[in-house]
Amino acid sequence: VQLQAFGGGLVQAGGSLSLSCRASAPTYTMAWFRQAPGKDRDWVATIWRSGGLTYADSVKDRFTISRDYDKNMMYLLMNSLRPEDTAVYYCAASQQITVRDAMKYDYWGQGTQVTVSS
Repeated sequence: VQLQAFGGGLVQAGGSLSLSCRASAPTYTMAWFRQAPGKDRDWVATIWRSGGLTYADSVKDRFTISRDYDKNMMYLLMNSLRPEDTAVYYCAASQQITVRDAMKYDYWGQGTQVTVSS
């Protein structure tokens, strides 16, 4: 399965951005991760084909993850962005039921940069 993430950019604090991830085939679990300069890759949100979803506490109530199953697409709507949200955002997918463990995701997109200015 190949993943392609796109939609990043530069936005002022308090603004919004929407990321998209295109998958070449269906998968059960899809997720967003992010990696800030000099830091480990952090889990952001996960959505399962069952419709369930979950978020990291740091983005809960600000970010919304969704999927379009017909198009094999995943989205991340990011509102009320903060400078600390600045990172490269990666989409990931797995045929397993998994949540936040990056090691359990078999497929990764190339990443898209999100920069939030203060």
